[in-house]
Amino acid sequence: MLAAAIVFMIFIAVIAVLVGSVISTVVNGVSTGSRWPVFLGAGILVIIGLRVLGSIARRSWRPVGSLIDTAGRLADGDYGARVDVRAAPSMRAVGTSLNALGERLEMADDRRRQLMSDLGHELRTPLAIIRGEVESVIDGVRDGGPEQMASLLDEIEVMERLLEDLRVLSMSEGGKLELQLEKGDLLTLVAEVADSYRPMANASGVRIRVDAPADPQEVELDPVRIRQSLTNLVVNALRAMPDGGELRLALREDANRTVVDVIDTGIGIEMDILPQVFERFSKSSDSDGSGLGLSIARSFVRAHGGDIEISQTGPAGTTMSMWIPR
Repeated sequence: MLAAAIVFMIFIAVIAVLVGSVISTVVNGVSTGSRWPVFLGAGILVIIGLRVLGSIARRSWRPVGSLIDTAGRLADGDYGARVDVRAAPSMRAVGTSLNALGERLEMADDRRRQLMSDLGHELRTPLAIIRGEVESVIDGVRDGGPEQMASLLDEIEVMERLLEDLRVLSMSEGGKLELQLEKGDLLTLVAEVADSYRPMANASGVRIRVDAPADPQEVELDPVRIRQSLTNLVVNALRAMPDGGELRLALREDANRTVVDVIDTGIGIEMDILPQVFERFSKSSDSDGSGLGLSIARSFVRAHGGDIEISQTGPAGTTMSMWIPR
């Protein structure tokens, strides 16, 4: 900036000297009665003025042209286009905002591509099974009886659940999910979810325990969505304890919110996926789930103004805390 200011001052000084010389020539011509110095001086002044105006116009238009070019490239889908804010200090604020917009568009496009790739991967297995079963019927290898049709129906239901989960998740993230809010007892939902999964937990050697205050306060919630969020957290915890353990659902109240801690004694979350554990299709290498459960649970809770956080994770287990404002 200092160097540019010095160069500009030198440029102004040179122009001032030239203009002074021209004016001196014109004055001398007028005093001597000669006309050609007057015409020559006027012409030189016009030329200098045009050059100065042209230089100023180019310096002013260059950053504007850069902004227009970058905006056009972004509109054409080139989300890597950026404005060189160092070369356009007068437009730095606008250029920085345009660059931030480009970064968000680029991230959104990357997520869209990743989503399509993950969706194709998740649908490939059930589609391959359905194709194999249909081809076996066409080739006469199998008769296509009720048992085979039932297996095909199972795979179709897997795809339907996956697509429905994605639809609901997209609505929730886009703020278009309508909640049926009512005053309710969160402890009742916790107890119902625990009871519904207790047989599955017992079969895996997992003991489920519910802890709660004697008289918990009511909260405003959509019982269907919060039940699904709790269910997804419980299922995720049970998958982390294939060899048994304990799952504790602890309801507590602090400040202006009600918290449910889902505490397991499982294997913990792999460190390489921990930063993206709430992203779509994020799951461990040995998981048989779709990788959407935690994303859906968190989006539903956030729609209530709350959140789900990982309090701790490691070889001794994981604690996920779901909270809703009161």
